[in-house]
Amino acid sequence: MSSQVFLEKAALRRQISQALARVDVAQLKAGSNRLCERLRRQDVWQKARYVLLFAPLPDELDLWPMLGEALESGKVLGLPQYVPAQRSYTAAQVSDLERDLTVGHFGIREPRSSARIFPLNRLDLALVPGVAFGMNGQRLGRGKGYFDKLLAGTTGIKCGVAWDFQVRDAIPAESHDVCLDCILTPTRWLVAGQGRSGNDAVSK
Repeated sequence: MSSQVFLEKAALRRQISQALARVDVAQLKAGSNRLCERLRRQDVWQKARYVLLFAPLPDELDLWPMLGEALESGKVLGLPQYVPAQRSYTAAQVSDLERDLTVGHFGIREPRSSARIFPLNRLDLALVPGVAFGMNGQRLGRGKGYFDKLLAGTTGIKCGVAWDFQVRDAIPAESHDVCLDCILTPTRWLVAGQGRSGNDAVSK
């Protein structure tokens, strides 16, 4: 990574972190509810059979209710699972939200070590968090590269999850950074690279 890109990424992370710190609990709950409702209306979600979601950190928008809905509708559900020996994440299948989960690395809920490995090459849709996103599908993570490695093996639609203020026209990135296909916010479904919103973006 060039020193210039490194500095630009660090500056953007600080800026977004400050903005996230100003979001209170009520705003986070309301935004998460709108996010879930918007996801429910997307054709790609309704038609997806294999889906990968994530357990949110305290300052991230929360799609957790969609895990139960995914299972109830017959979807095959996966969540990131940390592998200490590799210092990276894989994905593992979850069938029961009470029995199959534990508190893992970084205090994040994840599948137990006994869970079946999830087939990334069969994914229809992967929803992932990030610090910032570019309109062309670029994603800025927290700097560890965990989700970049996970997404590199994903063949389905890759969708970022963010507040609108986390979406920029462009963000600092390098050629090896994994690009996304779309971005979901509480108010928009953005198609990466097209500079426009998806089919229901103007609805409230």
